[in-house]
Amino acid sequence: MTRMNPTLALALRRLLPLAAVAALPACSLAPTYQKPGLDPLPAAYAGQTQDGLWSPAQPADTASRGPWWSVYDNAELDRLERQLDAANPSLSVALARYDAARAVVGEVRSDLYPHLGVEASTLRNRQSDNRPLRGSNQPNEYSANTLGFGASYELDLWGRVRNEVAAGKADEAAAAGDLASVKLSLEAQLADQYVRLRGYDVQARILKDTLDAYRQGLDLTQRRFQGGVASGLDVSRAKTQWSDAMAQVSEVGAQRALTEHAIASLVGESASSFSLPPSETPMNVPSIPLGVPSLLLQRRPDIAASERRVFAANAQIGVARAAFFPRLSLSAVFGWQNTGMGSLLSAGNRYWALGPDLAMSLFDGGLRHAKVQAAQANLDAAAGQYRETVLGAFQQVEDNLTLLQQLGKEAQEQDDAASSARDSQTIATNRYREGAVNYLDVVSAQTATLQAERSAEQVRTRRLQASVDLIRALGGGWDRSDLPNSDTAMTASAASAR
Repeated sequence: MTRMNPTLALALRRLLPLAAVAALPACSLAPTYQKPGLDPLPAAYAGQTQDGLWSPAQPADTASRGPWWSVYDNAELDRLERQLDAANPSLSVALARYDAARAVVGEVRSDLYPHLGVEASTLRNRQSDNRPLRGSNQPNEYSANTLGFGASYELDLWGRVRNEVAAGKADEAAAAGDLASVKLSLEAQLADQYVRLRGYDVQARILKDTLDAYRQGLDLTQRRFQGGVASGLDVSRAKTQWSDAMAQVSEVGAQRALTEHAIASLVGESASSFSLPPSETPMNVPSIPLGVPSLLLQRRPDIAASERRVFAANAQIGVARAAFFPRLSLSAVFGWQNTGMGSLLSAGNRYWALGPDLAMSLFDGGLRHAKVQAAQANLDAAAGQYRETVLGAFQQVEDNLTLLQQLGKEAQEQDDAASSARDSQTIATNRYREGAVNYLDVVSAQTATLQAERSAEQVRTRRLQASVDLIRALGGGWDRSDLPNSDTAMTASAASAR
């Protein structure tokens, strides 16, 4: 039996205690994580009502987890939203940032494992005639061939590497939340612009009908003028009204074109080649369960991302604290070396080295203390940002609840106003034909009718936009369960976003 080299055996015996230490669970110097809270959370939204559209839901959230815009039951909107998810450039940027965060996790996780390497070189050397301690029989020129293998491994005794990995995973989850936030924001922008576009279509129809009425009124005044019944002032008023309505048609057309261009950019198409045909298909304000306010912390991707950043900042404190303790690593090299003569891989050409390496800073002028203080400040900032995000989310929900409730009342009142204006227009027109009033009364009634009908449509559009904003404020179809901790599930989440 071949006996082990005594020197190698001694080195291995010295490394056994270190290997035993490496097998022990490493400690962590990061503070115990305390999820930042906002106490007390309200039991219900202030704008929530027991009757009407916005009523409390059951504790288990029942909102859709699929495409949230399907609640509007509009096939064209469905098609555009799917196109946005596939082609929007801003979404591609957010996805690339998420991929970068995943790569950083792989980078820091690599320190949990030994690093292996190989080195090979063949050199021709010339040494100086006056090199210190040069032997008299040494040649001026010589060859050096080397083939070696090396391994190194840091014993993570203080949890520095593990805390870096934990922080990296939290940043990855935060990036996934950012991706979901960007996706939700873009989808809501598209729905908002689409609602606006269809509102302009309805206003264009109202103006078309009004122009027909104005045309009839102008013909009537011209006939009465020719018959000597009406004055030229009536004809002038009718023409002025017609021209003003034509100007409104041009304004609505311009605004519709700008909205169409915005939709084109959102779905990743050139505005020059994109178009949507007019449609007056009504869109109704959907009924959406709100749930309780505490569910908002789970439903909002920006809140989840902000909380993960707090966790990452907490882990970075452990990384900073670990710098006060020594870093212990194991290294080993083995290989062959000769001067170019004979076989390189012969037993006599072997070399090896094996042993631990201990390094610790004794004085750094307060650098490590400053890094710990900076890490603590970053944690405080992240916690403050989390609370700010939560408060902003509650405000957005309450704002849109209030807006929806008030716009609902305004819509009813505006519809009543439009109905009364149409009645007044009919009466004024009939009385003008009978010669009981002058054309100024007709013009006033028609102008009031057009204004009331356009205002009613504008309120309906604003209500739909407020419903979109409320769904966005509630987190859409997103849930914090979309940010799991496992790498496989995170990859699946990113694939879904793609």
